[in-house]
Amino acid sequence: MATQPLQSKPLAWRRLLPVLGLVAGLVIFFALGLERYLNIDVLRQHRAALRAWVEVYGVFAALTFMAVYIVTVALSLPGAAVLTITGGFLFGAVWGTTVVVVSATLGATVLFLIARTALGDALRARAGPWLHSLEAGFREHALSYLLVLRLVPLLPFFIVNLVPAFLGVPVSTFVLGTFVGIIPGSFVYATVGAGLGSIFDAGGTFSLRGVLTPQIITALVGLAVLALIPVVYKKFMARRGERAGTSTSHAA
Repeated sequence: MATQPLQSKPLAWRRLLPVLGLVAGLVIFFALGLERYLNIDVLRQHRAALRAWVEVYGVFAALTFMAVYIVTVALSLPGAAVLTITGGFLFGAVWGTTVVVVSATLGATVLFLIARTALGDALRARAGPWLHSLEAGFREHALSYLLVLRLVPLLPFFIVNLVPAFLGVPVSTFVLGTFVGIIPGSFVYATVGAGLGSIFDAGGTFSLRGVLTPQIITALVGLAVLALIPVVYKKFMARRGERAGTSTSHAA
């Protein structure tokens, strides 16, 4: 019995190793100044070389791009929007969207699993009843809530990767909600990227702020509202059942 505390320490440290790996990746990324490559100006300067690289290497180029995207999302690095536009620029709107959605889902799942394994269990063990009630409420409609959070960028992408891990959302639900929920936004950015060459050729300027127009935001909000319909319907039916039960008890 006296040796149990000694045996539990290595397990705790092993669980923290992936987190330390993420922190080390962030430190290396900024120490090397790699963030300077994740901007539209770099894409403008090297567009000919990048397109030639895709034409020569094809599938290998797509897999390399996916690896970069997965690491970017898993480490919660800035620049995912630029990479999404780059995906559309290099592979076209449809294939760019496909590559981006698969990569973003894989990267988000990596971060989700690390957070849940290393921190989620410990946080739930130390939290009070408020977290357990929040967890129960979120998990009941986890897919709908995830779709809303993915469709409408109310919170940073990495926050939406972490919160479900702390609330005990199943992996399958997280993957499905992420994959489906990011398709519309990814398609918008990839489509913009597919047409970026004409902007460069015309000598025009481009800003990320102009991508999400009011019309596109309205469309995304509309999809989010549709995702909430099952939640509203279920709550409506539950209240209706409660009223019917109350009326029956009064009649009795």
